[in-house]
Amino acid sequence: MNAIICIARREMQSYLNSPVAYVVLGIFLLLLGYFYFSTLFLIGFASMRNFFSIAPMLLVVFAPALSMRLIAEERKSGTIESLLNFPVRDFEVVLGKFLGGFGIVALGLLFTVPYVFSVAWLAPKEMSFDYGPVIGGYFGLLLLSSSFIAFGLFASSFTKNQIVAFVVGFILCVFFFLIDKAAIILPYSLAFIFEFLSVDTHFTNIARGVLDSRDVLYYVSLTAVTLFFTTRMLRRSRG
Repeated sequence: MNAIICIARREMQSYLNSPVAYVVLGIFLLLLGYFYFSTLFLIGFASMRNFFSIAPMLLVVFAPALSMRLIAEERKSGTIESLLNFPVRDFEVVLGKFLGGFGIVALGLLFTVPYVFSVAWLAPKEMSFDYGPVIGGYFGLLLLSSSFIAFGLFASSFTKNQIVAFVVGFILCVFFFLIDKAAIILPYSLAFIFEFLSVDTHFTNIARGVLDSRDVLYYVSLTAVTLFFTTRMLRRSRG
């Protein structure tokens, strides 16, 4: 556990010492704020619904952009061998790097919390702002982000090129985000499977304020399986 925490802390410090993280998070927050508030004033009532429809689409791009360097950079610089020579197990390295990347995304989402209070302030006094779906939406975004960071980490585990890692991670995120859209042209049996595999389907359920253990289990399983395959890829580096 200490090794995982140390690696996660090392990754977060590396992010915060690099201008790349600030640029990526800055662009993410600017785009999210712009698209959300521009639609907010068009619909004419205080709601976070559009926020939770826009954020996942942006995370499809920005989560791989943040996670593409996690292992690829170490492969390119040759420090991956030094890291693996320490008395740490492969899954500890993977989990530590995952938590480091996830922590940065969570930090970015934390900076959007003022949006909630701004919208609540705009709500008419005779109407109480419902924080329940907002809490569920943020919880769903964290689960969604965990899967996307895991995809990006997996893509980063088998290449030295960060651009290649970003492209592969982006493709994985897009695939699992849009797979349910193909369900309308498929037989019911296949459509059900495609909808179940979609991260967007499960996120939509949580963002409505309906917390179903099946949705949580889906994200936990998807992230765990992806991290398992990442560990297998990293293990090849020892060989």
